[in-house]
This record gives sequence, C-alpha cells and structure tokens, in this order.
Amino acid sequence: MSTRFEGKKAIVTGGSRGIGAAIAKRLAAEGADVAITYAGNQDGANLTVGAITAAGRRGHAIQANAGDPAAQAAAIEQAIDALGGLDILVHNAGVFEVAPVDQNDSAAFERIFAVNVTGVQAGTAAAAPRINDGGRVIIIGSINGDRAFMPGLAPYGASKAAVAGLARGWARDLAPRGILVNVVQPGPVDTDMNPADGAIAAQLTGAIPLGRYGRSEEIAAVTAFLASDEASFITGTTIDVDGGLSA
Repeated sequence: MSTRFEGKKAIVTGGSRGIGAAIAKRLAAEGADVAITYAGNQDGANLTVGAITAAGRRGHAIQANAGDPAAQAAAIEQAIDALGGLDILVHNAGVFEVAPVDQNDSAAFERIFAVNVTGVQAGTAAAAPRINDGGRVIIIGSINGDRAFMPGLAPYGASKAAVAGLARGWARDLAPRGILVNVVQPGPVDTDMNPADGAIAAQLTGAIPLGRYGRSEEIAAVTAFLASDEASFITGTTIDVDGGLSA
C-alpha cells in the first residue's frame, strides 16, 4: 500500500461500519491520520479507530448526530482540533428509508433530509474555513440520485440528488483555493444497511451486469483516488460505482 496521504488529516463521517469504516481504514493505510464520527455504534467506532492506529496513524472517534446541524458542525470542529488540521473531508453518514408518496410520511422525509443533506451542508460549512488549500471534499451519494430503481425511493433519491447539486456549487465556491469537491455514487453495496442476502438482493443482483453487489472496499478505493493527487483535475462531478447497473 502506498503512502500517498502521508501527513494528511482526514475526517470520515459515519465511520463506525460499512463504507465509512472501509474509507477510514483505506486512508489510514495510505498514510493519513483519520477522525471519524458515529451516531451510536461505539463498538464499531472503536474497531475502526483500532484499525487506524494499527496502521501506525492517529485515530479519533467523535459521537455526533449527523441530522443535528449544530452537533455535526461541532463534531467537525472537534475533529479538526484533534487532528491538528484538515485535508480530506468525506461525508459518508447517511440514512435510507423507503417512503412511498401515497403514505405521506413527512417524518421520514424530514429524517432523510436532515442527515443526508442538512448534515452535509452543516459539516462542510464548518470545515470550509479551516480545510487546507488543495484539500478534498468527497460526498458518498447514490445512483438513486439519478434514477429510481424501485417504488418508495423518492425522498432518499431526492436527498442524494441534492448533495450532488451542492457538490457542483461548492466546486465553484472552493476552486480558487484548489479544493476539489466530488460525489461517489455507489450502487448496491453489501453492508448492514443493504446486505447482499437481504430481501431485495435477488432483484437487484439480477439487474447488475457484473452479477454481484459491490464491496465497501471498492467504494473506498474510488474515494481514495478522488482524495489523491491523481484526481487533481476532477471537481464538481459524480462517479457511479455500481457494477454497470445504471449503464
């Protein structure tokens, strides 16, 4: 594994499990000190921090409700202080709920947008004045931001479309400082939220040209690429990582 992030400071929200944990571990394996936030899974957060420190890097875990803008902003500030700076901010914390419009579940809509959009906005606003020039902001979105593959995904998909729109605007805002802003849009990935042996897995797998769910490590690899110097001319875009599902 390379050390292309040697000396870099990274924050990964929602880093206690799944994609977030994989991203935190990948960045640490390549040289970064990493702070993660987590909502309630302290055991998982401890495991992630343990993996970071086992890689010889500094790791920190900060509990925060990503759906509370004040808490999210405070956690980002605390993480920056703990790391002694910030170069890479990865917004991974998110929630998924099925909410068909004919059920008029306004509470679900508000929960989804609070975490998936408002928390991302609050965290980025807190980080922007302090992130180093030439830094990276990477949002884990979803291919559902572009396409609805099944009923009931309108609020979730709208939230992921919203963060893609934010990223395009922020790429313009932060370009004068050389800060790049991009979105990784996974398709079905084998996580606790959407396991490869779950209720809808057979339906989804049959539609994926590569014939399988993705792995968290595959999302982490693309995220690490966007965080690296190799991605120095990529900003304001989305990258689908979905095994061809949206092709």
